[in-house]
Amino acid sequence: MSARIDFYTASPDAMKAMLALEAAVGKLSIELPLLELVRLRVSQINGCAFCLDMHTADARKGGESERRLCTLSAWRETPFFTPRERAALAWAESLTLISQTHAADEDYALLNDQFSPAEQVDLSVAIATINSWNRLAVGFRKMPK
Repeated sequence: MSARIDFYTASPDAMKAMLALEAAVGKLSIELPLLELVRLRVSQINGCAFCLDMHTADARKGGESERRLCTLSAWRETPFFTPRERAALAWAESLTLISQTHAADEDYALLNDQFSPAEQVDLSVAIATINSWNRLAVGFRKMPK
């Protein structure tokens, strides 16, 4: 598979807006280790090799264990994730697969039990942002370096 276009050079203004959104997400209330797990899980669902490569490296740098990284795609079947992480991962899957899930009430109930209203919005914006990055990277075939 080969790259299609470099979206950074094709539309610098659009990418400036995406980078500003990404910077804002990094300043929101969601703790960075959890944010990286969410980014990874969404990127797994979307099949984004570039984002998987980048966020796996970032998670490792942040101290994430290899065991948890290796079992993230099966997080429901492991004891390795906290209730807060499980709620975030369920919500990430629900919003990423929204045409199938319609943001299921059971996923929202988990979210509501673990996150304040502001955190719910912050997490949802983070999920929307990584989905946007995935769509750019997959659509234009951005390759890991």
